[in-house]
Amino acid sequence: MKSKKSSALDAIKTAMEAEMDAHNFYSKAAQKTENPKGRDMFSQLADFERNHFLHLKDLYDSLKGEGKWIAYSGTTFSDKGKKISTGLSIGKDAGPQAGNLDALSMAIKEERKAQKYYLKMAKETADPLGKDMFKKLAREEELHERILNDQYCSLNNNGVWTWGD
Repeated sequence: MKSKKSSALDAIKTAMEAEMDAHNFYSKAAQKTENPKGRDMFSQLADFERNHFLHLKDLYDSLKGEGKWIAYSGTTFSDKGKKISTGLSIGKDAGPQAGNLDALSMAIKEERKAQKYYLKMAKETADPLGKDMFKKLAREEELHERILNDQYCSLNNNGVWTWGD
């Protein structure tokens, strides 16, 4: 049977892999997106996920080495005043935005999975620093989902990116 430390390390390693996959996905989406607002949004999400990866790596190294949990202060977007709304509505034909809508739809699903994973990790972690870190990561993934939903709705209904407006 695995020790708690070993199980935590495995769970963190899984999260690290998912964060790097998300970083790579958003980086590719940024390269493929012609609209500057869309490129900026995907680039910032890529940076966000890379930052998550780096913090998880620090946690992994600390737990593996010293057996200590570390604090996580959170990550923020570089631009201020991002519009965030809730929910999706069904709009007209996507036309040339279909590739962007597909990328957004895939990203929304992955952000939901990440939220659930971090909330599960928070429940399973007894250490207050670890619990806090995983809850913050879950909230940040929830924010990503809302941003992506907002962009999906805008592109689907109006054919425009609203990131940064």
